[in-house]
Amino acid sequence: MAEENIIILGIESSCDDTSVAVSLNSKILSNVVSSQVIHSNYGGVVPELASRAHEKNIIPVVDRAIKESGIELKDLDAIAFTRGPGLLGSLLVGTSFAKSLGLALNKPIIDVHHMKAHILAHFIEQENKQMPTFPFLCLTVSGGHTQIVLIKDHLDMEIIGSTIDDAAGEAFDKGAKILGLNYPGGPLIDKMSKNGNPDKYKFAKPKVKGYDFSFSGLKTSFLYFIQKQTKENPDFIKQEINHLCAGLQKTIVDILIDRLCEVSKDLGIKKIAIAGGVSANSGLRNALKKLEEIDGFDIYIPDFQYCTDNAGMICITAYYQYKAGLFANQNTVCSARI
Repeated sequence: MAEENIIILGIESSCDDTSVAVSLNSKILSNVVSSQVIHSNYGGVVPELASRAHEKNIIPVVDRAIKESGIELKDLDAIAFTRGPGLLGSLLVGTSFAKSLGLALNKPIIDVHHMKAHILAHFIEQENKQMPTFPFLCLTVSGGHTQIVLIKDHLDMEIIGSTIDDAAGEAFDKGAKILGLNYPGGPLIDKMSKNGNPDKYKFAKPKVKGYDFSFSGLKTSFLYFIQKQTKENPDFIKQEINHLCAGLQKTIVDILIDRLCEVSKDLGIKKIAIAGGVSANSGLRNALKKLEEIDGFDIYIPDFQYCTDNAGMICITAYYQYKAGLFANQNTVCSARI
């Protein structure tokens, strides 16, 4: 018996990108992202400006996603939205729009957990793309989260370890700020690292008990090192920027990989996936590829379009929730922390 076709419109508005996608089962028909550039002027995302931009962008983005998908609003089986975690004002825009559209079309709505969606992006149907099999470990790394998650099934996940302070993405951005680089600093550090020697400068690798992470000590040691060196040589950063970026990136990646390998060994699982914005980092991707080539790990790395915040991942998560009968209602509220 053929599977019923399920068409879902997904809305992602957890931070500063307004994204809308349309899916047919596990295939993405359209995935539109409208980014906000104004935040670079302030060195970080300004919540009030982000929510206002979402209000301005959401209708044009929905309209474009519908047109690119080739379907009509009446064809939708459900409307999905990010319930959290994220910036509350931004989440409110997507949640309110999804609820209103659901009422107008008399369609069910589905609330999606942002970080689970990053993980399930691995199950978006793509040509020549292999999906992980259960169980596997997923390293979720973004500006606000760093976690190792045990994935037992599409909707059955257990957090094994997480950061106790800064996330990996924050460590990149704060390190970039110390170096005087623009926001977002992570991609700039990645770019400059390619021309630097990652072993020229060594930085602290804080360790905590269990499987958790800590990056605040790295940030502090990096700051003190830069302050000391620039006091002796005011041109130090300018002269050594590529090496400093390479050393900082290697340190962050080493912390992530070392802990991931520890969990993998203890649980006896060598299937590893990564998810979240930092999964686009070339240093992390290369380190994981080495694990695959040298140590026989099965590594799953998402396409760049599904690394950063996007509505395609909201659609695929909603697809599995739809099949499981997990729906929201008009009383469902978004939350900055869930």
